[in-house]
Amino acid sequence: MNGKLYLVSVGPGTAELIPPMVKDALAQSEVIVSYELYLTWIQPWIAGKDIRTLPLTQERERARLALEQARAGKTVALISSGDIGIYAMATLAYEDMLETDIFDVQLVPGITSANACASLLGAPLSHDFATLSLSDLLCPWEWIEKRARHIAEADLAAVFYNVQSRQRQEGVYRVLDIMLEHKRPETLCGIVHNAYREGQTVEIVTLAELRTRRFNMLTSLVIGNRFTKRKRDWIYSPRGYGNWDDTPDTVKADALPDGAVWVFSGTGDGNALSRAIAEAGHEVVVSSATDYGAELVAQNCPGLTTVSGRLGVERRRELLREAGARAIVDATHPFASEMSQQLIALAEELSLPYQRYERPSGVDAAPAAHVHRAATMDDAARLAMRLGQRIFLATGGKELVRFVKADGAAERQWFVRLAPDPQHLQRAIDAGIPRAHLVAMQGPFSQTANETLWRDWAIDCVVTKDSGDAGGYRAKAAAAAALNIPLIVVDRPRVEYPAVASDFAGVLATLTEQPA
Repeated sequence: MNGKLYLVSVGPGTAELIPPMVKDALAQSEVIVSYELYLTWIQPWIAGKDIRTLPLTQERERARLALEQARAGKTVALISSGDIGIYAMATLAYEDMLETDIFDVQLVPGITSANACASLLGAPLSHDFATLSLSDLLCPWEWIEKRARHIAEADLAAVFYNVQSRQRQEGVYRVLDIMLEHKRPETLCGIVHNAYREGQTVEIVTLAELRTRRFNMLTSLVIGNRFTKRKRDWIYSPRGYGNWDDTPDTVKADALPDGAVWVFSGTGDGNALSRAIAEAGHEVVVSSATDYGAELVAQNCPGLTTVSGRLGVERRRELLREAGARAIVDATHPFASEMSQQLIALAEELSLPYQRYERPSGVDAAPAAHVHRAATMDDAARLAMRLGQRIFLATGGKELVRFVKADGAAERQWFVRLAPDPQHLQRAIDAGIPRAHLVAMQGPFSQTANETLWRDWAIDCVVTKDSGDAGGYRAKAAAAAALNIPLIVVDRPRVEYPAVASDFAGVLATLTEQPA
C-alpha cells in the first residue's frame, strides 16, 4: 500500500483560522509529525494518533521523519504554523524527497504571518508587496540587504519576518535605514506582536518611529508604501493608485520654481554653494535628507526653496521632471556615495546636466606619524581596537554598529559625537552607547573644542572620516597631535562622477556654460 504525506498548515494560532481541509487531512492521517506547540491548536482532531514531536531547531529531522513514515506506507501529516509552504517545512520535505518515492503528497494551505498581521492592521497589502526574512541563519546577510534595497527602491509594501532575536539585534535597524534611504520617514507601518495569539499587540507608527523601537522573534513588521493611508485605527494601500500625484507628500511640483538648479546638500559647504549659485542669478531648490537639514538651509540660505525628507527615488524623479529642473548639483557629503549614484542615474535618465561638488580632501599626501589610514569602516574598527581603549568616534551615526558590534568591541569604551538630530541619537542609544558617552552638537569644531572634550574623556584614539576641512578634519588632526593620540582616517568611497569640481567657481562656471 502506498503511503501519503499531508503538508498541513495550521495558521497563526487559533482554531477559528484553521481551514476545514486541515481537519480532513488530520482525520485521514495515522502519524502526526510536529513541533509540540502546534499541537495545542489541533488537539481535538488528533486524539489516538501516533504523535511524533521534535524540538524547534530540528526542522529537517521532522521532515525526514515524516518522509520515512510515508515511505513505510503510512498516511502522515507534517504540521507547520502559518502556511507550510512559506518560510516553513514544506520545502524541507520536497528537498529530501526522492524521485523514486511513490507516496502521494498534498499540501494544505493556511494563513501565513503576512496575511494575519495585515488583517489586524487593515489592508496594507492591497497592491504589490514583498516579504523578507531578516534571519541570516539560512541566507547570507549581504543577500538580505540587497533584497531590502530592491524593495525600498521599488517602494513596495513589505512584511518583515524573523525581525530581531537575542543574537541578531542590529540587522533590523540596518534594513530600516535602507528603507529610509528610499521611502519617506512618514510612511505608515505596523508592528504586530503575537498575531492571533495570547499577548497580541498591534500598533501603527511611521517608518521614522519604527527605527526607534525594539522587537523580538514574535514580532512582524508591515511596511507601507508612499500611497498607504490611515483611516481611524486602520491603514490601507489603495488597489489602484489612479492619480500618481495624489501622494502624502507635502512637496508639490507646482509650488517649486520652474527651471531651477537643484542642489542636493545637507552640509554647511553645500548650503554655502547653494547661496553662491543663487547670488549668481540662478533659481535654486535645495534638497536635504532631513527636516533638520532644511532648518539649516533656511538659516543659512534665506529665501531659497527647500525640499526635505528621504523622498525616495520615485518621488525625486517626479519632482525633478515635473518642476522642470535645469541641472543637478550634487553637494552631498563625501561619504553619501549611494545618494550620489542615485543622482547620477537620475540625471542620465532625465537628460539633466550633473555636476558634483567634491570638497577637497583634508588628509595630506604625506600624513603625520599619528595619522593612520583605513580603507573601510570595518578596517577602522579593527585598527582602533588595536590602538586604543577609550575610542572617540567622529564618524556619524550611520556606521556606529560596525564599531561597537565588531569582534572585541565589548572590551573597549566608545564615545560618540553626533549632529543634534533625534534619529541619530536614538540610533546611537540603540547601538548600546551609554548616554554619558554621547554628545550632540553641530560642527565643525575648533582644535580647542576637540582637545578639551578628548582630554576630559581621557580619549586615547580618535576615528574620523576624510571629510575635508569643511568637516573639521584639520582641527581634529591638530588636536590629536597636540594630545599625542592616534587619529584613524577612513578613506572616502570611490565614485565615478561624470563631472566634478573641487571649488564653487568650477561649479558656477559649468552652470554658466549651460543654456538657461
